[in-house]
Amino acid sequence: MLTGIMLFTMSACARVHVAAPELDAQAKAMTAPKDKALVYLYRNESMGGGVRMKVKIDGREMGVTGPKSYMMFLLASGKHLFTSEAENTSEIDLDTKAGETYYIWQEVKMGVFYAGSKLMLMHNVEGKKGLMECDLVEHSQL
Repeated sequence: MLTGIMLFTMSACARVHVAAPELDAQAKAMTAPKDKALVYLYRNESMGGGVRMKVKIDGREMGVTGPKSYMMFLLASGKHLFTSEAENTSEIDLDTKAGETYYIWQEVKMGVFYAGSKLMLMHNVEGKKGLMECDLVEHSQL
């Protein structure tokens, strides 16, 4: 019985509020403005689908991701700390420059009780490919 409950929990999809399709298309087509850095944080895996992962920037909660979802941020140049909270906490420091685009992959990792995560900065080609597999989630901005 417990095994069946665990399998259901592991296979269930975490509910996140996705943005309208036209907003998703605009976000994916965006280029970094001259005065801000454009940062995409994406989670393009289905593994750990029942787990919502909290995202923070510089200690401020931005929202949560679910499977096949992403967030987009326009940030001032400078150092920013990205945090992903699941079974574990993963952090990545990013020194952004205005006019540049960055892709952070929120990789889903096996955890002891539920999914964990690891944040990794990706090259633009690979990052854009992962981003295109995802839907924009509603989230806060700095």
